[in-house]
Amino acid sequence: MNYINATKVLPKELINEIQQYITGDYLYIPVKNKRQPWGAKTGSKSLLMKRNQQIYTAFLAGTSIKKLAKQFFLSESSIRKILTSFEN
Repeated sequence: MNYINATKVLPKELINEIQQYITGDYLYIPVKNKRQPWGAKTGSKSLLMKRNQQIYTAFLAGTSIKKLAKQFFLSESSIRKILTSFEN
């Protein structure tokens, strides 16, 4: 974090407005939020959605929860949660 004199980077009108709230003290201005949603950068979210769709389709075709759990290396409760998410 660097110290920057406000008069060098902000318009006078904005400085006057800020001085209505605080004067002579340090003021921290946080960085804008540039975070991406989970999985957006790596594609993990889309891969999991595709996998979950495959699980749901296989279940509708008659594959048992036990077999799906073994096939996708997940617990049976995880398979149930995935299937429940498609029902809502």
